[in-house]
Order: sequence, then structure tokens, then C-alpha cells
Amino acid sequence: MSSNKINIAVLGATGYVGLDLVKILSDHPKVKIVYLCAQKKIGKNIQFFKKDIKKKLPKISNSKFINWDKIDLLFTTLPSGESQVILKKILKYKKLRIIDLSADFRLLNPKIFRKFYGFDHKAKDLLKKSLYSLSEFIKGKISNFRIIACPGCYPTSIQLPILPLLESKLINKNNMIFDSKSGYSGAGKNIKKRFTHKNLFSSIHAYGIEKHRHMSEIDQEFKKVTRSNFNYIFTPHLIPTFRGMLSTIYVEKKKGVSAKKIHKFLKRYHKKNYFVRIKPMNRNIGTENVINTNFCEISVCELKKQNKVIILSAIDNLIKGAAGQAIQNMNIIYGFNEKLGLR
Repeated sequence: MSSNKINIAVLGATGYVGLDLVKILSDHPKVKIVYLCAQKKIGKNIQFFKKDIKKKLPKISNSKFINWDKIDLLFTTLPSGESQVILKKILKYKKLRIIDLSADFRLLNPKIFRKFYGFDHKAKDLLKKSLYSLSEFIKGKISNFRIIACPGCYPTSIQLPILPLLESKLINKNNMIFDSKSGYSGAGKNIKKRFTHKNLFSSIHAYGIEKHRHMSEIDQEFKKVTRSNFNYIFTPHLIPTFRGMLSTIYVEKKKGVSAKKIHKFLKRYHKKNYFVRIKPMNRNIGTENVINTNFCEISVCELKKQNKVIILSAIDNLIKGAAGQAIQNMNIIYGFNEKLGLR
């Protein structure tokens, strides 16, 4: 890759994820931000929304004024359904790549998309041109795709420890329990419209128990490694903190497999994955070490007199679960150091 910077546009720059994305990109040495786009507050500086962005950047503008010939890479952090419409119009610009942080290109099956999102996919023909891109698992494939679909935050925290264990057949593919808790930023700026219960910002609230949208991603990616039926229970919660996510995962060990073997395997598997930290056995962890970083911390905890293991997985839902992972994917695509611009 040459020393030239890549020209970038961001759609949805003023949402929670968009602002973290712009903040990290503004400090990235290989990036030039050309357009920051949103629907409201046109003409405002990005500092109006996030004061800790120090660089002078383009003012907020409408995406209809983008000169696509000037853009190498587009980040989209838009509500579900909007990226589909835009990408159908702009993929004719051959050098343009897209990293989409919405759910629009995560699911390969449009019928499943409709089941979980409630409307028909508007760019079905583009799904085969996209890659579901959890950074640690796609390093040899990502350069072959123009549309990069970043996973959701809950699936990121669950898949990083569980996919390798399922693939290696160290755990039972049935009776898995994923108990996940997220800071309320994961619900976006319209949280008060989505969650109307009282004491929203001072209580814990379980939701989406029967059919959370992220279950569709978990199903899709688990099927790739199990190639057969499996079952799990997934319970997401909103907690009264702005950012951070902790997934407490209960799995059954296969016969003859110890918790120590599972820990040793994960440590070896993720040895070259800089942003995944496997903690010492039985370590109690929370989100304190991953807030405002792109790291995932994982702890394997053994249970006495049981065939189960508890795995704790902690991330920052806005960074490793969204903006940071998107930039990690960008670094891999363009042959930059994977850590570049990320903490």
C-alpha cells in the first residue's frame, strides 16, 4: 500500500457509533475524512456533537452532495434498511468499498432478514457481494469483497470465544446460555422511543427474549461451523451505564474435556489476535478494562461438580462491537497494521 491516504465518507456521522467512528478515524494516520453526513444539523461542526474530537473536519452535510469519484471507502452507520437503498445506487463506482455497520448485509438469506427485521431486503442481489466480517475470523477473505458487513455487538462478544470452541468440538452445541448485558448506548439515540419503561437510566431491563434481531446472526454463523442443529438461550439486557458489554456464557464441556483444556485452547487460538485477551483461569472480569478500547477480554471459569463452564466476554459495545471493529476491518483490507489508529 502506498503512503497516500485513503479518502473516506461517513454516513450517519452523528449517532453514537458514528461519533466514535469519526473520533477514531480523525486520529488515523492513513485516513483523510472528506465527507461527514447526517440528516439533521447540516452545516454544524462535528464538535457540536462530540467535543473531544480535536481535528478540524468537514462540516456535516447531506449525502446527496458527495462526489463519489473522490471516495475510496464509505462507512455507513445508518438505521436498518437505509444502506441497502444507497448501495444499489453507488456500487457503479468501481473503486468504492463499503464498510456497513448496520444489519443490512449481515444476513445472506433475505427471507431470514424479513423474518427478523420486518421488511423485504431492497438489494438482494448485493448480498452475495458482501462478507460478514468479524475481524479475527476473516483475515484471508476480506480483500475479495467490496461490501463488508460488521457484526452486531452482542454476536461479537459471543462469537469470539464460542465459534472456535464449537468448531473444535470441545463443547456441546446444545444447551448453551448467553446472558448479555449492554450499556444503553447500544439502543441508539432513539432509546426513549424504543424503551418506554420508567427509570430507564437507573434500572436493568431484559428485552428481546423471544426474538432479538442479533439471534439471526448467531444462528447464521453457528451453522457455518456446526453444519447441524444446535440450540441456545439468549437473554439481552440494558444496564444503566452508557457503554460496555458483558456476556456471561454457560456451556457444557464434551466428555473428557476440562475447563483448563478449553482455556488453553482459546489462549492458543487467539494468540495472534492482538485485540482478544484471554485472562488467567477463573478470573472475575467486567468491562472496566475494555471501555473506550477495541479489546475483548475473555475469562474461562470452572464449576465444581458440574459438566459446565462459564465463559465471560467483555467488550465496549460502541468500539469492538461497532466502530473499532469497522476500523480494524479497514486496516486489514488496505494492508495497514491491524492496530493502526486503535487503542
